[in-house]
Amino acid sequence: MVFVAPQADVSPDATIGAGSKIWHLAQVRENAVLGTDCIVGRGAYIGTGVRMGDNCKIQNYALVYEPAVLGDGVFIGPAVVLTNDTYPRAITPDGELKSAHDWTPVGVTIHDGASIGARAVCVAPVTIGRWATVAAGAVVTKDVPDFALVAGVPARRIRWVGKAGVPLERDGDDWVCPTTGERYREQDDVLREVV
Repeated sequence: MVFVAPQADVSPDATIGAGSKIWHLAQVRENAVLGTDCIVGRGAYIGTGVRMGDNCKIQNYALVYEPAVLGDGVFIGPAVVLTNDTYPRAITPDGELKSAHDWTPVGVTIHDGASIGARAVCVAPVTIGRWATVAAGAVVTKDVPDFALVAGVPARRIRWVGKAGVPLERDGDDWVCPTTGERYREQDDVLREVV
């Protein structure tokens, strides 16, 4: 069963997965695909053709512009913006108002388990790695590796985080999650799970 609040605007051409909830004043555009058990908060915008995996949370007033692709379990905080225009202009060089045919949208890709903090901006085209965390207010202009915690303007890696979202602690050659006990190993600025 899908819940759509009475004041939400959901295109009949969108695909909404079972158990998903779309709250007041949210807009879900044509050909958007939401997985199962997703939540789209008040006033959020999901653009034409956006793809979302299962168990995603899009918080209030977030703007997810097409052609963004979100993996499973992605968290998008309040007022986050995922952009889609590398060279934005309202008019052409001749002074004419640009139309949808005057530009090619580029998207943000966010992999499974990643979180984007409140009011962060991801400037397309960028990729956010698995279980990465973008701090509130950050401006992401470069790809973010798996398990990275990035912050600032422009965003830079400041720590590593595990699947619980908690900063990892150094233990010899490994990094350890203080919440789950999971272990990770860093090599050449890449963090991988120790199996």
